Amino acid sequence: MEVLVVYIIIAFVGFAIGRVGHILGGHLNTPDHWIYGVLAIIVGAFLYKHDWGKWLIAFGIGHTISDLKDMLNLKFYGPDKVEVKKFWGID
Repeated sequence: MEVLVVYIIIAFVGFAIGRVGHILGGHLNTPDHWIYGVLAIIVGAFLYKHDWGKWLIAFGIGHTISDLKDMLNLKFYGPDKVEVKKFWGID
């Protein structure tokens, strides 16, 4: 049970970092941050036997969810067009 709580906390930290990055840097002409979340999941899958590989997967899932809409639309690069910036949302 404690391990599940750790994974949920790490996933939330990934989500929070993704949302803060979206709010503060969403206007920049850079790669979308869901790509970094997917990369974290891939690297974590290769290092799954170690605890930090599992933590990296949880972090990557949270980070990817924070930019899920752009991932589903396969938006790879460019600024986000958002009028209202909100923390509790999937954008």
